[in-house]
Amino acid sequence: MKNTRRTLLAGMLLSVFAVAGCGKKAEEPAASAASDAAPAVAQVAEYVVGTDASYAPFEFQNDQSQIVGFDIEVLSAVADKGGFKVKFVNTPWEGMFATLGQGDRDILSSAITITDERKQSMDFSEPYFEARQLIAVGKGVTDVKTFQDLKNKKVAVQTGTTGDEVVQKLLGKTSSSIKRFESMPLALKELETGGVDAAVGDNGVVINYVKNNPQHGMTTVEDLQSFAPEYYGFAVKKGNQELLDKVNAGIKAIKADGTYDQIFNKYFGTK
Repeated sequence: MKNTRRTLLAGMLLSVFAVAGCGKKAEEPAASAASDAAPAVAQVAEYVVGTDASYAPFEFQNDQSQIVGFDIEVLSAVADKGGFKVKFVNTPWEGMFATLGQGDRDILSSAITITDERKQSMDFSEPYFEARQLIAVGKGVTDVKTFQDLKNKKVAVQTGTTGDEVVQKLLGKTSSSIKRFESMPLALKELETGGVDAAVGDNGVVINYVKNNPQHGMTTVEDLQSFAPEYYGFAVKKGNQELLDKVNAGIKAIKADGTYDQIFNKYFGTK
């Protein structure tokens, strides 16, 4: 009996050691798997961009409702060089600046003229486009040669733009002769139908609209003495230096390698 008990006890001890040994081996693959795991991939930041997609050729919607245009291509190239991603969201001009302050948008890209007043509430990138105000007049209008000739005219502008500001200085802030619209195409549409005598807006937009609507016989009047050059910039929230540095680095890169010139030529022809 004693021998039998000793045999049974020895057998039980061997089983315990065998199980313990098996358990130890089972842990090894887990350690190996951990050592073979691929290193974590750094996430690329994506920023939400507000743009008023009614301002061709800078930003507009194509037949597939995609947001396209000069500004869109420039900022996309800037993001590629700057090491970040962008997501464009159609945002009405009125209220657009508020979305930046509230954090709903990270960048604004909408043919925004850099002004001292705007600099007080947001930060701007380096300029990426030079513009001037341009006058559009209706078919057969010949008595508008300069900006001063609009003193006794009804003028259409886009609300809150630099075109609105310069016309206010000429006609008065509360003048009933100023007709304001949510977008520049709507202001030019008013000119088409004879609701106003002229329209004032950024040259790129006005030229593009008149060119693509020849049936209405509108013409443009340039006044280099009255309209100083303006510069467009991408806007970010006041104090967001990290993002501003990324944008500026991208702008510098696309100007250096010829990418900017290629996009410019596509929309406006050779400089």
